[in-house]
Amino acid sequence: MRGTVYPRVSRWREKPMPDTKRIVIAGGGRIGLRTAQELADRGYEIVLIEKEEARSDEVADEYVAMVLQGDATAPSILEQADLKRADAIAALTDEPGTNLAICMEAKRIAPHIRTLARTGTGTEDEYDEIADATILPQELSANTAADILSGDEVRTIIGTHHDLEILEIKVAEDAPVAGHTLAEISLPKGSLVISDRNRTQIARADMELEPSEYYIVGVEPDVLDEVLNLFRG
Repeated sequence: MRGTVYPRVSRWREKPMPDTKRIVIAGGGRIGLRTAQELADRGYEIVLIEKEEARSDEVADEYVAMVLQGDATAPSILEQADLKRADAIAALTDEPGTNLAICMEAKRIAPHIRTLARTGTGTEDEYDEIADATILPQELSANTAADILSGDEVRTIIGTHHDLEILEIKVAEDAPVAGHTLAEISLPKGSLVISDRNRTQIARADMELEPSEYYIVGVEPDVLDEVLNLFRG
């Protein structure tokens, strides 16, 4: 079946800038749609592929992505998604085998593309040569998938549907906090460094924030941008 580009996409919430990252999502189920919404909120251009016609209609009505109706394992459908212009593809269907097949075909068409596959229980280490990243069903959330696809140096542990976000943040080499102890820096009220990435110790005043290292940080939404600027420059 040839993919159908739905004309509704002309009503995207925002026209992407020319240098906006383009991400393709295969699978328009609950997680696929929520991941598309999360990435659209971050400013990414999204193409979503959904096999079932009725579901693709529902997804198109959300106006968060260009929707292709068709089988994402088919080369013709992936070609329509214009993978050569895309930065990443996430295969998030309910079928692990299908997801791996999508990633393999995507790499054949566009060798540069970053791939993420939803896999089965206990298989997360078995497909390094097929997909750049895999994620298990029990770990799968829209925030986590979006973090992996975007390549950002911030990973969401508890997201914005809570009053407090818990993030894993990498300290950039030229960040204002790099090389300083917690006693030497002034974090905004409503934020707290909890521990290092390995959770080996609770953060204390003499903990030095080392460049290129990750830290667990609790942040209230109102000060999120300020905290990210301190850690990322």
